[in-house]
Amino acid sequence: MGSQEIAAGTPMIDYRSTSFRRYFSNTSWLMAERMSRILISFFVGILVARYLGPERFGLLSYALSLVALFSCFESLGLEDIFIRDFVENQTPKEILLGTGFLLKSLGSLLVVVFVSLVLRLTEADHSTTLIVLVIASASLLQPATVIGAYFQSQVQARFLSYAQFFSLALSSGTRLLLIFSQATLLWFACAVVLENVFLAAALLWLYCRHSSSLREWRFNKLAARSLLQSSWPLILASMAIMVYMRIDQIMLKALLNDEAVGHYAAAVRFSEAFYFIPITVCASLFPAILQSKKTGEKVYHLRMQNLYYLMLVLALGIAFPLTLLADSVILYLLGPAFGSAADILKIHVWAGVFVFLGVASGKWLLAENLQRYSFYCTLAGAFVNVLLNFLLIPQMGGKGAAVATVISYGIAAYFSLAFFKKTREGFWILTRAFNPLTAQKRWFSA
Repeated sequence: MGSQEIAAGTPMIDYRSTSFRRYFSNTSWLMAERMSRILISFFVGILVARYLGPERFGLLSYALSLVALFSCFESLGLEDIFIRDFVENQTPKEILLGTGFLLKSLGSLLVVVFVSLVLRLTEADHSTTLIVLVIASASLLQPATVIGAYFQSQVQARFLSYAQFFSLALSSGTRLLLIFSQATLLWFACAVVLENVFLAAALLWLYCRHSSSLREWRFNKLAARSLLQSSWPLILASMAIMVYMRIDQIMLKALLNDEAVGHYAAAVRFSEAFYFIPITVCASLFPAILQSKKTGEKVYHLRMQNLYYLMLVLALGIAFPLTLLADSVILYLLGPAFGSAADILKIHVWAGVFVFLGVASGKWLLAENLQRYSFYCTLAGAFVNVLLNFLLIPQMGGKGAAVATVISYGIAAYFSLAFFKKTREGFWILTRAFNPLTAQKRWFSA
């Protein structure tokens, strides 16, 4: 493709330029922090689960899922909008930061209010109410993350990475100390709050040290209106995603008990540990796919098909071994108390196939400027997930929730693309990637 792109006038990347090195360094910091966070969080999470046992770990997981269900109000879908507006520089950063901080503060209060209403409506017991409210209070510290968006817009991701790694290291150390001291479950809920305290403090300190004073921040009504007008579709999409991804644990608690949530949450921790892979790979290959769209539809479609095939191979390369080794992995890492998690993992890990494909199809929707269909597809998946959970959990327990997850993810990431006329072409491109002979023949042709 090199000669075709040159002929088409596609600019070559100067890997020695200062601009390239700056953006490469910025991305590297984000990737290094993300990888470190995933690895540390995974292994510390395993130790926490093993210490707490299925029932207490289930209650902690339920509390985290319930709060996450309303996290769309905490973020207000503003992160990418902040970065865009900071880069465009049409509004002074002091107004964007001040306005964003206040909006996110109000959104965080809404999280606490809605979580409190759910607890009251479900008549939760005192222990559950206390754990959930403690974790919900952590959202009140989230407004400081507006600084992280500012750092990213200024290609200063290292500062955001410093803050996130600092909070991760301290909170992980806190959790290990709690295990060593045989602390109660309430203290592990407090550790969630402490992690947010560490992150907020680090971001505020880095901003004051490397940018300017917080006293310069100002709220502006017009800026607030503009931000909310841009973000409300993202709020709805975020809400659908949270229902789609977290409702299973909430429904397991409602229909069964904390122990069932614990087994399920333990299995999910293993299968979701690999979800960073498609995000990383697609982010790396997406610019080349966009360039091929300028060259011609044929090459563009081939590259998308190849990307889907790559995602499929990677996902199957994870799903098959984990299915075969699930019993040994769960027994060795979590112990016999979590034995039921192995059967759940054997099913849930196959949801990863559609997660991998879904990340790639999301890039196709973005390239085609069809982002709104991401919301429609996710909403369809969320609806099916809730319905199947109601039907399957009473009969199959955690395994039923896993089956519901696999089916609903398949609908959201793949089958729903066939529902809409404008996305049907993407459905067929993805479908052709399931033919290994075709994909292998064309692997290098694009």
